[in-house]
Amino acid sequence: MTNLSKRFRQELSGVSFISSLYPMRVEQAKDGTKKFLFQLDDGNRIESVLIPDKARLTLCLSTQVGCALGCRFCLTGKLGWKRDLMTSEILNQILTVKKTLPEKISITNIVLMGMGEPLANYENTLKALALMVHPDAFKFSSRRITLSTVGLLPQLEQLSKEKISFCLAISLNATDEETRSYLMPVNRRYPLNKILRLCKNFPLRPRSRITFEYVLVEGINDSPQDAKRLIRILRGIPSKVNLIPLNDDPRIPFRKPSDEAVKHFQETLMEGGLTAIVRTSKGGEISAACGQLQAKAPA
Repeated sequence: MTNLSKRFRQELSGVSFISSLYPMRVEQAKDGTKKFLFQLDDGNRIESVLIPDKARLTLCLSTQVGCALGCRFCLTGKLGWKRDLMTSEILNQILTVKKTLPEKISITNIVLMGMGEPLANYENTLKALALMVHPDAFKFSSRRITLSTVGLLPQLEQLSKEKISFCLAISLNATDEETRSYLMPVNRRYPLNKILRLCKNFPLRPRSRITFEYVLVEGINDSPQDAKRLIRILRGIPSKVNLIPLNDDPRIPFRKPSDEAVKHFQETLMEGGLTAIVRTSKGGEISAACGQLQAKAPA
């Protein structure tokens, strides 16, 4: 950068560097989903997933190496937590994936739903979000960015006071405390009833809603009673429900419900006045679907 003085360049080189990511491996599923495996400078690995869907091209980002929360239906949780990603490592996933796209193809949506819990890496995640929407940086619309969290209450309360705006998704997955604690041990610390109470008072933009993600697990949380209870506990919260049939894996002690059970669950929610969408699983054949990210080394 010859437009800067030599002394200033020396000072900059002592306190900063330009980082980048390089994919160790890129896999593509038949449905067009791509999974990127990145090795970080310290040897740790993360994954990002690019998901095509009609007019959308969504990039699913990781915010941590591994995850400490240990949700029983998620393979990432089996890795445990290794470290938080730096802001640059979160954003470099976008930059690197963008370089692989044809000139006239752009990423339209960003979801922070990859490896890790975004709010457990609060400061770096918020810095990354601010740059994603900044007009001099990535220029994404805040309405096209979604942060998914299990509901870490202190961070959610802090988030409610932030000026930056984006779409919020809560990983719910159960309608009572006992079942949610079984599926998601974090519920013992931050119980369902307190999360819902905070959601009822969470400041939202006009016409905005909180998305509640609900992974359907056969015989655990997919009964008609669960559906009716979900209608009741979400009453008073501007919301929509994303139903995600479990992605089966031999290492997970659960099974996906039948298509009929999923359809009946959805219909019950809709009859009760909720917007309920069944999310089609994509990238399962390359372990890129929800709950499958493990960042394995190439074979």
